Amino acid sequence: MFAPLKNDTFLRSLQRQKVDYTPVWLMRQAGRYLAEYNATRAKAGSFLGLAKNPEFACEVTLQPIDRYPLDAAILFSDILMIPDAMGLGLEFVAGEGPQFAHPLRSEADVAKLAVPDMNKLRFVFDAVTLIRKELNGRVPLIGFAGSPWTISCYMVEGQGSKEYRTIKTMLYSQPDLLKQILSVAAQSTALYLNEQIKAGAQAVMIFDSWGGVLADGKYQEFSLHYIKQVVDSLIRTHNGERIPAIVFTKGGGLWVEEIADIGCDAVGLDWTMSLGKARRLTGDKVALQGNIDPMALFGSSEAIRAEVRRVIDDFGPVGTGGHVFNLGHGISQFTNPDHVAILIDEVHNYSKAMHR
Repeated sequence: MFAPLKNDTFLRSLQRQKVDYTPVWLMRQAGRYLAEYNATRAKAGSFLGLAKNPEFACEVTLQPIDRYPLDAAILFSDILMIPDAMGLGLEFVAGEGPQFAHPLRSEADVAKLAVPDMNKLRFVFDAVTLIRKELNGRVPLIGFAGSPWTISCYMVEGQGSKEYRTIKTMLYSQPDLLKQILSVAAQSTALYLNEQIKAGAQAVMIFDSWGGVLADGKYQEFSLHYIKQVVDSLIRTHNGERIPAIVFTKGGGLWVEEIADIGCDAVGLDWTMSLGKARRLTGDKVALQGNIDPMALFGSSEAIRAEVRRVIDDFGPVGTGGHVFNLGHGISQFTNPDHVAILIDEVHNYSKAMHR
């Protein structure tokens, strides 16, 4: 059904196999820093119009692949598609971001919560299949979802938050109620990722964007426990191919050993954690992904190249694979696209020299 893969460096590095250079892709690589993305979004009329149309989603997914020699594509979508399919009334408000018309605030709200019919998310799976066909084997395609904790933050708060007061109030005053939400979210997320895999995703990533706001102990109980449930339920081999799973908790460097123990293939790290230290702590359990500060892209060409080299040097010897170069979080919309080209060029050239 799909063309054979021409560049499998990303997949081999995730599985800690021998590679000729360090592969690179960027979180939010299809985004507002690209003029072509903004043009497609204008055609779509809105963010949801873009994300829910397989042809538009395919178009923007391929834009950074057409522009740069990246080693992986990532599905263009949003982590809030699952709660939207649950009927919580997702809307993107200009200047304010995502908001839900029906947040989960009471026991009655939670009692009505159920795993959504995956047919309501058919547009995502259709996009995955279309992107795989259009990629024509150039690079692998990554599917993704938000972590149960992260999507629950939005479902309970009703929007983004700085304090997480509503969900943390529930966590400390009604922990069993919150765990009901997290359980449904975990079941939904596993189903959703497995449907992406069946549609053509060659690796999957769980974005635990807000795990780092939890206290030690609470992170393990309310986030990592449910991420493990998802990982345990994933299809790990499809059509004879291994499907690697990446787990990224922003602010989660202090828990890297525990994340590495849940059965994922790779742990994503933000810029606050040393890759070398993470490698020493996790040994050969997992590959590592990351972790240059996205703001480094606002430096000079020389500064970007120096920071790339520092990150690669921090990881250490690279010939055995195990490192996927990435940002420590999503790329800023204000980034100069030419600076992205510099970063990718330095990752490839410096790591090739290191592999010799």
